Amino acid sequence: MSPGIETSALLRVAQMQEADRLTEAAGISGRELMQNAGTAVAREAMARWSARRVAVLCGPGNNGGDGFVAASVLKSAGWPVRVALVGHVGALHGDAAFHAARWTGPVEPLDARVLEGAELVVDALFGAGLSRPLGADVARVLHAAADRGIDLVAVDVPSGVMGDTGESFDAVKASLTVTFTRKKPGHLLLPGRHLCGTQVLADIGTPASVLGRIDIDTWENGPALWRHQLPQIEASGNKYTRGHALLVGGYPTTGAARMAARACARMGAGLTTIAVPERALDVYAAALTSIMVRPLASASDVPHLLGDRRFSALMIGPGAGTGAETRERALAMLGSGRPVVLDADAITVFAQDPQVLFTAVRDPCVLTPHDGEFARLFDASGDKLTRARRAARESKAMIVLKGADTVIAAPDGRAIINDNAPPTLATGGSGDVLGGMILGLLAQGMDAFAAAAAAVWLHGAAARAFGPGLLAEDLPDLLPGVLRQLA
Repeated sequence: MSPGIETSALLRVAQMQEADRLTEAAGISGRELMQNAGTAVAREAMARWSARRVAVLCGPGNNGGDGFVAASVLKSAGWPVRVALVGHVGALHGDAAFHAARWTGPVEPLDARVLEGAELVVDALFGAGLSRPLGADVARVLHAAADRGIDLVAVDVPSGVMGDTGESFDAVKASLTVTFTRKKPGHLLLPGRHLCGTQVLADIGTPASVLGRIDIDTWENGPALWRHQLPQIEASGNKYTRGHALLVGGYPTTGAARMAARACARMGAGLTTIAVPERALDVYAAALTSIMVRPLASASDVPHLLGDRRFSALMIGPGAGTGAETRERALAMLGSGRPVVLDADAITVFAQDPQVLFTAVRDPCVLTPHDGEFARLFDASGDKLTRARRAARESKAMIVLKGADTVIAAPDGRAIINDNAPPTLATGGSGDVLGGMILGLLAQGMDAFAAAAAAVWLHGAAARAFGPGLLAEDLPDLLPGVLRQLA
């Protein structure tokens, strides 16, 4: 992966705590880190709102210490500030106690009365490490602020959002979330991403050398991760050197495979062939011009086609049907030793015996299930990141667990979380297009993990470029513009 990967790294809560420990060992005190964090919160609030009455809600730990710093900075800037605390000041310890002692105003008990007259709330109650429900008193105050329509600035995460999973313990939505050093998975996974509102990542002085000692295995998707691996068109190249993709289409459902084939070609595959039942030949041939269409007369035709070594990547699933024929064709593809994408029906056909699929998987293989298809093959318990990682390890395939917060997971434990997919992608056929995009990149020799991540991000970028009214069939023709911007 590229040098820009560092800024895309996501830290689990335990990794962030280790980074803080190593930072202090390197000579930067916790008090200084807390001062920088609270100052960043105040700075971002002042950049977005004019001076106004603000209620700063502080918790009993370091998150609360950040809140006391933010309160002091805002007060020094002339903002009217009230501070409320869970518990009492005497129970604070360490760096939080130090900064609480520097606050020159009164400290009120946490109660909805602190919201009277407030035009902004700073939620410094609980950070990303919370692993239990909010107390009733805390939840009552936060929901009272939301009910009154008061903008809320969250410190690290909105209180109640779990940093590692994005799961919510009765959290309310923030207008702005300021987090520090690196984002956590919960900033990108739903519902956490939605609850965070606008997100700002603040540098609080954690040295790069410290982050280099953390074993990063999770990243936020973006071009920095895979741009350098995107296939390049060489002046001396030709259509054969750019890869030849083979996709098996079905009947009577034909649109899904056709869209996947067009997406594959738009991603740069030099040649794309779609093999279809003989009775469907005219339907496919009439709709596709730059895509070659081959008839399949019998079940044995796919293994025969695979004898042509010029096919550099393979795909089956969209519109293929859930009969035994699809299963046998998928197994033949997996046995060919070439990169394979299995989507839709080609995943479902193994629901009765997933181990047959897992045993047949050869690297590289990419499975692209949505939640329903995923549950037919894998254990669907736990948060999305955990589920995707577990499935990749079990199947030995790259898993693209689709959704508004798509997770790409590799068998070795690496994972990428995507957050650029607009809601307009919730339309029939968009997943088929994504599968075709991955196929196009694999056909050109791109690494499977990077190809899956790149296709997912480009898929979202293309949809954003179009806006409302998107149809899945629009997506392939939007790809050249997105790729041109990356060039």
